[in-house]
Amino acid sequence: MTDEQVQKIVEDLSIQHFDRPFVHRAYFNNRLKTTGGRYLLKSHDIELNEKLYNHFGMEELRGIILHELCHYHLHLLGRGYKHQDSDFKLLLNQVGAPRFCSRIEEVKKKSTTALYIYHCINCKQLYRRKRKMDTKKYCCSICGGRIELELN
Repeated sequence: MTDEQVQKIVEDLSIQHFDRPFVHRAYFNNRLKTTGGRYLLKSHDIELNEKLYNHFGMEELRGIILHELCHYHLHLLGRGYKHQDSDFKLLLNQVGAPRFCSRIEEVKKKSTTALYIYHCINCKQLYRRKRKMDTKKYCCSICGGRIELELN
């Protein structure tokens, strides 16, 4: 789907559900990772996550657009546009927009092995770290003793 098609969909949904025009830009932002979309306060543009559209389809994108349009119209009207505002929650319910978007569960390989193992000289408390740390800057969280590198 192109940005021009996204713009047209946003404009149509704005008229259908809010009886107000959307006169700014709407487009896909490929850098969005953890959010379905966002409304930009300064430019009044709406950015959308193309990965969610590709994964879940048009119905999910429609919900995200309605959610962002709630932010958009309430902000321009000078009313509560933030997630915790009652105006925002009320408008979400009126237009049937979701409060949160669906998540893409990506399997990430997490390394559980520590590359560095430190220990306290006094109480022998172990500290496992993936990154090397400066032992002069830190002390033991249990007894306050000096920490040194045990295994590399």
